[in-house]
Amino acid sequence: MRHESAPGPPHQPHEPVPGQPDLPHDRSQAILEAAKEIGALLKRAGHPFALAGSVAVYAHGGSRYLQHDADFCVLPDDADTVAATLGEAGLAVRTPPEDWLLKTTCRGQNVDIIFALAHQPVTKDLLERAHVLPVDSVLMPVLSPTDLIHSLLSAFSEHYCDFGAVLPVARAVREKVDWDEVRAACGDQPMPAAFLFLLERLNVIDPQEGQP
Repeated sequence: MRHESAPGPPHQPHEPVPGQPDLPHDRSQAILEAAKEIGALLKRAGHPFALAGSVAVYAHGGSRYLQHDADFCVLPDDADTVAATLGEAGLAVRTPPEDWLLKTTCRGQNVDIIFALAHQPVTKDLLERAHVLPVDSVLMPVLSPTDLIHSLLSAFSEHYCDFGAVLPVARAVREKVDWDEVRAACGDQPMPAAFLFLLERLNVIDPQEGQP
């Protein structure tokens, strides 16, 4: 599966787009505007999807401080049709070396279209568990807090283990997460297990039943 497109220019700060209002000088708001636009396109086209990443955390009540990109989960079999939808809207779709996502740029912000999450293909069940929430006034499906935390912990490895970035996320959504399910899904892996232990020691979550 390949999506051919001319290489885009290097990422540049936001510039006004003809026919669109200029964005405020606020990176977080710019990312939200991009997320809203992509979400609206996917909704209108009828693609099953769920918002992920830091914007999903924001939708669940987390920090509005967004400094990366917007992430959307789609089914692997829908990747081509989603790419076509974005292309019809005038958005160039890029195929990176990684074989589990596509990339585009909307309103000057990077957007990842993901079809594998936590090392597993995105499934209908995952998308059906999504919560429909307002994202800065636009309703769209958002990964459930449990799936969101699972995806973040499963990304930990010996080469990437930024507990500091995920700790505030866990604090923000802790009451909405099924922590037993998270433990069952990834708690036997060294790095997620270490992070779960840290959450227990910081009294973010209760210790696992049967443990001191």
